[in-house]
Amino acid sequence: MSKHQYDTIIVGAGSAGCVLANRLTEDPHHRVLLLETGGSDRSIFIQMPTALSIPMNTKKFAWQFHTEPEPYLDNRRMHCPRGKVLGGSSSINGMVYVRGHAKDFDEWEAHGAEGWNYQNCLPYFKKAETWVFGGDMYRGDAGPVGTSNGNNMKNPLYQAFIDAGEQAGYPVTRDYNGHQQEGFGPMHMTVKNGVRSSTSNAYLRPVMKRPNLTVLTGALVHKVLLKGKQAVGVRYERGGKVQDVKANSEVILSAGSIGSPHILQLSGIGNPDVLNKAGIEVNHALPGVGSNLQDHLEFYFQFRCKQPTSLNSKLNPLSKALIGARWILNKDGLGATNHFESCAFIRSKAGVEWPDLQYHFLPAAMRYDGKEAFAGHGFQVHVGHNKPKSRGHVHVRSADPKAAPEILFNYLQHEDDREGFRDCVRLTREIINQPAMDDYRDEEIQPGTDVTSDEAIDAFVRQAVESAYHPSCTCPMGTDAQTVVDPETRVHGISGLRVVDSSVFPTIPNGNLNGPTIMVAERAADLIRGRQPEAPLDAPVGMDEHWRVRQRAGEPERVLR
Repeated sequence: MSKHQYDTIIVGAGSAGCVLANRLTEDPHHRVLLLETGGSDRSIFIQMPTALSIPMNTKKFAWQFHTEPEPYLDNRRMHCPRGKVLGGSSSINGMVYVRGHAKDFDEWEAHGAEGWNYQNCLPYFKKAETWVFGGDMYRGDAGPVGTSNGNNMKNPLYQAFIDAGEQAGYPVTRDYNGHQQEGFGPMHMTVKNGVRSSTSNAYLRPVMKRPNLTVLTGALVHKVLLKGKQAVGVRYERGGKVQDVKANSEVILSAGSIGSPHILQLSGIGNPDVLNKAGIEVNHALPGVGSNLQDHLEFYFQFRCKQPTSLNSKLNPLSKALIGARWILNKDGLGATNHFESCAFIRSKAGVEWPDLQYHFLPAAMRYDGKEAFAGHGFQVHVGHNKPKSRGHVHVRSADPKAAPEILFNYLQHEDDREGFRDCVRLTREIINQPAMDDYRDEEIQPGTDVTSDEAIDAFVRQAVESAYHPSCTCPMGTDAQTVVDPETRVHGISGLRVVDSSVFPTIPNGNLNGPTIMVAERAADLIRGRQPEAPLDAPVGMDEHWRVRQRAGEPERVLR
């Protein structure tokens, strides 16, 4: 064992781990070791919001995982990058700030995560945030993470998209993270003063000099060390040297929805069949580890733009250099935004209680690698069905900690998910064809106007969808036999071991996952410290009272049988 003494060891300096490192070391007598496989996040490509496509596709900053052939996506192997740098995936993501719908968290509690309903989670969303327009019943004004609207929708295409949604009969919501998620409105991002507001910038860097916090980068954790049914430390490799370090109190896995179940399995904790197949001794049978894997898929509608208002003219090397130079000097301009500045959350059909489709609007037509999709001006709408019923898994392959796990999402396995994407195509096409877009909308490039039948839509979706990079739910919280942690994030049957990250979500929320992950870590920190949780906030939640019989306002109400 290491000669250094620590009370808590946190594995992973990502969206959750940085939060925990900050909050647990507020007690000067509590000694914390934070282990991270990656390195510094100082790169301009991480800190400058507009460069978001670069760190995600860079081996230095991200685990470049790929799935097994996905049987319902024509056997495509899907890219699944995960943060491998200080800040974790909050340092490589698209910076979109979405909490999810209030009902998503009530759903968690209904799945056995007692205490994690919306009223109990809302205080921690507020605690984490400083909203640039000020706090209120829903938004925070004194938290570490800065949230904003980027350039405040200066491009006219953003507002045209919102207006088109209103013309199609949907509500307008000025704050989807506030009273009402459902509707069209401005999109929020984790950007503060023009710089990415990752958990490394927001939580970790301000406390790096605390004497009771030790941060080790370049440290690959091999496994959790067990003494019977108690976690006593971890084994990790750094600089080619393997060493053990002891935790006097707890080990906390915050390695994400791929890393945390993988480390548990490497430690002999998991489904015995999976462990035996990988040649790993079973130390504790826990069948839910690595199961219940969920993610969001999305594709994008692309249109040519009649007017030279799109960002396609800014995708050439000279324009990018000028944008970067302005950002370096002033931290503003097009370099200070992720360009997703308007959005929508809608319900796919009557009988769906809260939104299950999400839109990101982009005033450019681009590929996922950041290059232009075609010559000339264009725009695109990213859309996805966000409450999937398909489930996959993360399985350890061998006892070698450097071997990537087997990842299979089973995307679109469930018919309801396929139907959800048919709704995406038809509803989006209707929205973009509203009068508000007439001055901008030109030829539909993708999917193409001939893609109208169920069969044609299904074929297009199988080839066009990409991950929205929201893997989650692989160590779900609850009390039944398929859950992994209890409502206080403690691993069932193992003392001194917790998991705190997006893997503990019982179900995936309707939205991007960085915000909810930070919230989970904030609330878990109070539970870990034995402090009384923040008092619940009984804030009103805006809902369509006619959701049972209509998909949106203005639509004829229908009788559901």
